[in-house]
Order: sequence, then C-alpha cells, then structure tokens
Amino acid sequence: MRREIVIHSLTQARAALAAGATCGQDVILASAPSAALQAGPGWFKAVIEQAREAYPQVETTAILDCSDQPGAVMAALRLGLKTMRFHGAAEARAKLEEMGAIFAPPAEASLDLREIAEPETACAAFLRKA
Repeated sequence: MRREIVIHSLTQARAALAAGATCGQDVILASAPSAALQAGPGWFKAVIEQAREAYPQVETTAILDCSDQPGAVMAALRLGLKTMRFHGAAEARAKLEEMGAIFAPPAEASLDLREIAEPETACAAFLRKA
C-alpha cells in the first residue's frame, strides 16, 4: 500500500524519518498541496536533505506538490528534485515528463502532520499499519 506522510516543517520530516528508522520502514514524504508555490522548491529540497542527513539509513521518497503550475515543476527539476505532483494539463504533463519529471500517483493512505502534537508517535503508528 502506498502510504505518504505530509510534512510542513523540518521537525516533522525528521520525526517521520525517526519513526521510519524505529519501525524499519521506508518513508514517503509529501509536501502540502501547492507547497512549490508557497514555500518553494528550494525550501522543500533543503528540508528533505537535512532530514535525510539525520536518518541516512531510512529509504526516503520525497514528493513536491506543484499544483497546476508547469513553471514550479521546471524550477524543482533545476534544483534536482524529480518526483512531484502536477494537476495541470495533460499536454504540459507530457512535456514535463520528457524533461525528467516523475509524477507520483495518489497515495492510498496519508497522514498529514499539520495539527499533530506528537508527530513521531503518530508516524510510527501510521507506518506500523503498512
């Protein structure tokens, strides 16, 4: 089952990977919807890199949501990000795939950490359900 943890901060990303390390699980980290337009691809890349540095033993996939904006996908590609969500036109999607973008399918289950007081505990419980 494809399960994603939606993060909004470095603290949450680290908590998710700490839970992955504890549970012996790979982790899929997804940005909030339209994060590429709000926080930007550079912010997301930095968060993911720092979290991975803290937990290098956890296999991590990171997905940046670029809304319907092809320019956001291209900016992310320039920074080295590959896996994204894009809700724009099929023609633009095909061109972006030719440029190297990988578009993640929807999650079968997700945990959004926005309002979670104990993110590591919540992530561990979520990952154990896998």
